[in-house]
Amino acid sequence: MHEVSFLQDLAVVMIAAGIVTVLFQRLKQPVVLGYIAAGILIGPHAFGLVAKDETIRSLAELGMVFLMFSLGLEFNLRKLRRVAATALVAAPLAIMLMVFAGYQVGQLMGWTSVSSLFLGAIISIASTSVIVKVLREMKRDREPFAGLIYGILIVEDLLGVVMIVLLTGIASTGDLGLPSMAVSAGKLLVFLVTVLVAGLLVVPRLLNFVARFESNERLLVAVLGLCFGTSLVAAKLGFSVALGAFLVGAVMAESKQSRRIESLVEPVRDLFTAVFFVAIGLLVDPELLWQHIVPIVGISLVVMIGQIVGNSFGTVVAGHDFRTAVRVGTGLSQIGEFSFVIATLGLTMGVTDPSLYPIVVGVALVTTLFTPLWIHNADRLADVLLRVAPKPLAGYLSLYKDWVERFKGGQWNSLAWKLSRKWLLQMAINLALVAGLLIGAATLARLEPAWLAKLKLPSDTLRTVLWVAALVLSLPMLIANLRKLQALGMLISEATIRRESAGQRTQLLRAVVANVCLVAGTAGMILCVLLLSSALLPPLGIMLALAVVLAGVAWLQWRFLVRVYARAQIALKETFEASELGQAEAEIGELPAGLLEAAHLDSMRLVKGSPAAGQCIGELELRTNTGVSIVGIERDAERIVNPGPEETLLEGDLLLLLGENTQLPKAKAELCG
Repeated sequence: MHEVSFLQDLAVVMIAAGIVTVLFQRLKQPVVLGYIAAGILIGPHAFGLVAKDETIRSLAELGMVFLMFSLGLEFNLRKLRRVAATALVAAPLAIMLMVFAGYQVGQLMGWTSVSSLFLGAIISIASTSVIVKVLREMKRDREPFAGLIYGILIVEDLLGVVMIVLLTGIASTGDLGLPSMAVSAGKLLVFLVTVLVAGLLVVPRLLNFVARFESNERLLVAVLGLCFGTSLVAAKLGFSVALGAFLVGAVMAESKQSRRIESLVEPVRDLFTAVFFVAIGLLVDPELLWQHIVPIVGISLVVMIGQIVGNSFGTVVAGHDFRTAVRVGTGLSQIGEFSFVIATLGLTMGVTDPSLYPIVVGVALVTTLFTPLWIHNADRLADVLLRVAPKPLAGYLSLYKDWVERFKGGQWNSLAWKLSRKWLLQMAINLALVAGLLIGAATLARLEPAWLAKLKLPSDTLRTVLWVAALVLSLPMLIANLRKLQALGMLISEATIRRESAGQRTQLLRAVVANVCLVAGTAGMILCVLLLSSALLPPLGIMLALAVVLAGVAWLQWRFLVRVYARAQIALKETFEASELGQAEAEIGELPAGLLEAAHLDSMRLVKGSPAAGQCIGELELRTNTGVSIVGIERDAERIVNPGPEETLLEGDLLLLLGENTQLPKAKAELCG
């Protein structure tokens, strides 16, 4: 009877979802609101068609996995690489402001610190689905500010995943202390890097292998198996299932099969996304919405004003004009999917105030309804603010924007800076992978699964074996870091010791600086490995003997280990290039028939002093003015295929232009000024 009961509940949920989909489509309202309304009506607090808490929570968790998986598929690591500085500045600033504001509001309402922190996280992230739908319906999704909004949403999605994991840890321990949060953040970082790098090396190749059978059924089963498997691993390691689903979705977005996967998963995603939002409504008592109408209105005002102020300020700080900043801020003035995921997490773990959930639903309804109005009146709001602001402010903002543009094209983009940033990032990723291996070995030693227990090794011996195995697997990353430390030391010595000032001692001083960097970096790396190995370290004598053996193995197999690391790097590069090629082919396939027959490709380099340098592609409006599109950029041996509207052009960029013969000269003239 349990199976029949569950089937009955699922049938009621899907029938209600189907009805509201049609109804809200005719009313031209976001269908998400309809799903929530349907859940409220069929829930235990209204008509009672679905009344079992166990069913509701099962549906909500299943829907959460698919929702986060679909967000991961849309996330796309390649897009993250192209996100302009605007998103990386504006998103963290706005989120920090909203978390602080939400925490203070929760404290004023007499909630606990944990509930207040959950409220801050809930109101800090805008809704991707609502914004995309509103901008498309208003036919403003191609404007430059829309590109900035999409970039901010990408960064917010990533930070939202981070907050979910941190809040899970805080809810489990009840500890808001900085040390515990730092430990949780460190574990999260290691897990993120390990899953992403390992996933990018394995998952795209596995999916390509399955795709060779030309069976949609096999590919779909493989995709869903990876989705649920990664979610299970994340849950076993103490993270949220939402994190595992999001990460595997982001990895699959880099596969050459990503477009095919999206089309296969889309029906399943739509099904369980509807289930998730209906389940949210099932948990809401309509009477509580009316009882908490005052906090709902108050927090809605905090969300709308705070998001507009925070995102506008962040966009200005990133170097954009005030009018564009206000357009961005008004577009991000609501809460959505991540907010419901966080609210559901707090409710499931029983750590939030009972009134928080209905308040969040009410705030989502209010802010979503006001979003089109805010976007429509963004320019009027900017005019009003500029009129009431001190007159010198506009001049200061213009000067600041010019300074940021000069900074972007200045020393920060020199070859030395670019190489340093690239090497430091690679070294950090390598250390994170080493940490992942050592933490994984420590977890195996602590849990001692059945297959490992069959070896019947003493606990000390088992820890030693796992420690040695983790270090052997870490050797390619450690050797790569040593090589990068050596190169970084030479680069720093060349940049800091000038022949004009050092004279005959130039080579000697450069050698000293390079060696100091190498020794200091190596000592720091050894210390990190020892700290991460603290749960596995054998007695001192055995540890030193094993360290000597490992050093000998590294010296004898140096070239082999270097080749292993190089092959891994090549494999990652091939993954990204295959993904870019696959998307480019898909987009070309979507072009109208006959367009490619008249179109031609041409290239040009942005010379010094070009008016296009320092501007985003969207701001240039090149396609609108000339009919020509920028379909590729080559910049310091880096290739950017199909750059987005938020991509900033720099002096020296080689641009690949697509257009008709009569259009290309006009586009070149506009770019060169």
